[in-house]
Amino acid sequence: MDQTTERPIRVGIVGLGFIANAHLRGYQACPNVEIVAGAEPSREQGAKMAKEYGIPDIYTDYQEMLQRTDIDAVSVCVPNWLHAPAGLAALRSGKHVLCEKPLALNSREAQEMVDAARDNGRVLQVAFNYRARGDAAALKQHIDDGGLGRIYYAKASWMRRSGIPGMGSWFTNKQMSGGGPLIDLGVHILDLSLWFMGEPLVETISASTYAEFGPRGRGGWIGSVKSGSGNSYGVEDLATAFIRLEGGQTLLLEASWATYSKAGDDFSIALYGTEGGAEIEVQNYGWEKTLRVFNDVGGIPADSVPRVPRGEGHTSIVREFVRRIETGEDQLRGGLEGLKRSKIIDACYASAAAGHELNFEEWARGNDLPPQTTQDPNAEGKE
Repeated sequence: MDQTTERPIRVGIVGLGFIANAHLRGYQACPNVEIVAGAEPSREQGAKMAKEYGIPDIYTDYQEMLQRTDIDAVSVCVPNWLHAPAGLAALRSGKHVLCEKPLALNSREAQEMVDAARDNGRVLQVAFNYRARGDAAALKQHIDDGGLGRIYYAKASWMRRSGIPGMGSWFTNKQMSGGGPLIDLGVHILDLSLWFMGEPLVETISASTYAEFGPRGRGGWIGSVKSGSGNSYGVEDLATAFIRLEGGQTLLLEASWATYSKAGDDFSIALYGTEGGAEIEVQNYGWEKTLRVFNDVGGIPADSVPRVPRGEGHTSIVREFVRRIETGEDQLRGGLEGLKRSKIIDACYASAAAGHELNFEEWARGNDLPPQTTQDPNAEGKE
């Protein structure tokens, strides 16, 4: 057990923007956690969040906050390009880390974070909060109970009609974001797909990317304000990938910020199994009647729409993070899963740039990355 119950787990938040609200509410829901500090370069925003959540100490420099030896864990809630610098600094100072998605700008940085967590014996987890939706949790339980049999094909999509977040902000700068909708939205549905399918290894990837809206100043998300300005549009606004997995499984993935289509801000995942099928279809972040399950009843095709709760989102993810700190179990599992997703996204971008399919392990070796795994050496053989 890593953390005794003699005192609460003391938490600091790096970045006090919009997404930090979800982390803070999650920590407030945990009985053995005390929020002691936050770091935010905007003094006005820091003061606002300190008042709202009762955060005692606010810093404008996260490095200064991380020097404190009384902080056990941090949430990293900053733009993508700061995930690795902040996460590495926290891990190397002996703190557990819950990082917003994606784990890092690219797989090299993600590998550094996993290595730092392993070297320092700390928990590293990524906030894949869509696993904690009611529909996703119910479907995962149905899959684990054998309801779909062997899943051999999956289709995952997150499409927006007009939703480029912050035109000219850090989101549209490749060096600051790591990419466009594939790394922003696609990472969520990629994570769900692999989670549902049992974390199969990747064999080959064939991907394409397009930038048909952003460079012409079209497709902006009205009302979306993100930090940074004046950046040219250097990322894709649509990405597609066909991914071959071990055992003959395949995954079709697509993500867009802007398309001339019927989409609003919609994501879906369809799973095809030997004993049943299922589909999650969500429009504009809804949660009611989003899950459909397909099977046979007495030899007759039957569809069902389970009544599922909304789910806890980030609160559930934060609770799991705290549990891992308290028990010392599965310390690297979340980090390894985040690394795997980062490697797949990097390989998708590489395939799109090359214009042909890539062998995943050959690509990884060529980039000095270790073989793919999500096996936590502290997990006692569990997968």
